[in-house]
Amino acid sequence: MASSEPVRVPIPKNGVDYRGTVVLAPMVRSGELPSRLLALKYGADLVWGPETIDRAIIGTTRRLNPHTQTLEWSRLPTSKLKNPHLDPENRESVLYRIHPELEKGKLIYQMGTANPELAVQAAKMVAADVAGIDVNSGCPKPFSTAGGMGAALLKTPDLLCNILTSLVEEVGKPYEIGVSVKIRILDDPEDTRKLVERLVKTGITGLTVHCRTTPMRPRERAIRGQLKMVGEICHAAGVACVMNGDVTSRTEALALMKEFNVDGAMIATEAEKNPSCFRPDAEGGPHEWKSQWKTVVAGYMKLAIQVENRWGNTKYLLGQMIPGREEAYKAMNRSKCYADVIKALELENVDDLLEKAKVVDQHLGIPKEELSKAQKRQRVKESLQQGSGEQEQPEAKRVKVPDSAVVDGSMASTAEVATALAA
Repeated sequence: MASSEPVRVPIPKNGVDYRGTVVLAPMVRSGELPSRLLALKYGADLVWGPETIDRAIIGTTRRLNPHTQTLEWSRLPTSKLKNPHLDPENRESVLYRIHPELEKGKLIYQMGTANPELAVQAAKMVAADVAGIDVNSGCPKPFSTAGGMGAALLKTPDLLCNILTSLVEEVGKPYEIGVSVKIRILDDPEDTRKLVERLVKTGITGLTVHCRTTPMRPRERAIRGQLKMVGEICHAAGVACVMNGDVTSRTEALALMKEFNVDGAMIATEAEKNPSCFRPDAEGGPHEWKSQWKTVVAGYMKLAIQVENRWGNTKYLLGQMIPGREEAYKAMNRSKCYADVIKALELENVDDLLEKAKVVDQHLGIPKEELSKAQKRQRVKESLQQGSGEQEQPEAKRVKVPDSAVVDGSMASTAEVATALAA
């Protein structure tokens, strides 16, 4: 007699089951460590780190930060290798940072790749410290698609399947963790069907489907007409199916999971401004955020200081979480370091945050020394004359990245920065 039990791929010993989960999406800015820790605090079942390009993580040094007890993968960026005089102290840039205790069994590493061999090399750099490896084949932004990565992989299914199979065999099985993939729907539902049917045969344990096509942007409403079909294909193969797109709370996530018969739901943009969106309604849900944003922000600041998060990233996230009409928003915008923002938010007497902030500012070397125009010109002149006697050296290649990715001695592991480093 045939068993009525649903088919389920085995979950590796060091991996996680995506079924029944509400998770934090991989986001360039909001996927950094303090944001992930805050999401977990408010009830996220799993958290995805920001997409990190394969070539960027390969060759990094893994070490424990004694100040924060975090694991960091770091190296000198290309610009400093070409011209060491840009930074006489040779401060390495952090490409990826995790908290091995607080994120244990909860963190999924998302990778940008278009090469099976590089994907395996990159995944092996972090496989022992994460609960899963996820391949990004859904990002539509040029920094990803230009290299054949992200959503560009949807047009090269043979390559995508080869990448996933290689990761399953050479990383997933040896390290006993799961491999998953994140895709977007295609314009023609039949094309989506064919793609998903191939992907679930690669040995993956989970598939996340963003319910938008590649050209669509977040402001356009998600299209869920193909979602049930994708879920059915995944379930037939025993692979967990996670939905993404316009999910704003745990309550909504659970309702959508039931309606479309999928296994999990991923929250993205809502979590940027309101990390409490992961709370169950019984615990207050996300609805108190408008009146309780100070509590959320204070919690974020404690974590950002605890892990010595890059200042530019911290300030960006505060700009998302603090309502723009609040006086604190204006004061925060004027801040140039952690001590400044603690004062701006009137948190001086909370858990010694001001003193802790001053220590972190010292470690990060902020605020930066403000030089006059004459001093800046002189510094550039001196740097160009260093190296080979008095011969001028070409200026390091300048790569335009978002303000939130500006180097301040502790570069974030954003996909843009990773792409620049890998260039």
